[in-house]
Amino acid sequence: MRSKQLKPSSSEVAATAPAPCAALVLAAGRGRRFGSDKRVAPMADGQTLLAATLARVQAQFDQVWVVIAGHDDAQALGVPPAVKVVRAQQAESGMGASLAAGIAALADSPCEVAAVLLGDMPWLAEGTLARLREAATAQHIVVPECQGRRGHPVLFGQAFWPELAQLQGDQGGRVVLLAHPPALRVIEVEDPGVWRDVDTPADLLGR
Repeated sequence: MRSKQLKPSSSEVAATAPAPCAALVLAAGRGRRFGSDKRVAPMADGQTLLAATLARVQAQFDQVWVVIAGHDDAQALGVPPAVKVVRAQQAESGMGASLAAGIAALADSPCEVAAVLLGDMPWLAEGTLARLREAATAQHIVVPECQGRRGHPVLFGQAFWPELAQLQGDQGGRVVLLAHPPALRVIEVEDPGVWRDVDTPADLLGR
């Protein structure tokens, strides 16, 4: 049985100013199930999938970093100039390697929280991102939950960055999350965008 986690009220969260937060968008994978490089797949508005995701998070975070593979062409992927690029040389080994590379790049950042997102989630509501930011601190891990299902982004306080930087292969941030139940803050949202992503071309169709 899953233990019940702290779900702070809006008044409790708003009592202090949000901690400086960087968005870390993981986009080193091409998406094999998609059949082609889904990062450059066009959406209905003409934007590519990755570009649309980056545009959404740029409006809400102090810094935005995108993790791509060492051989990727950031310009061809539509990465805006204001977005910082991290190259994960071991990206082929799994998401854990990409996440570790991204966290390592934040070492000199003034931010105290890293919001880990996937590069194929352009439907996240800006209001959801703002609520999660408000709940984040350097000592907590913040996770959104919609209709009983948890999703992304997961916001990791700086206290957990050393563990994230040690991840390898297919190990994801869930390993760190499960190791620190008392630090977890689950925020209930009415936003299916927290778990809606793109695995096949059909997923790009409208709601």
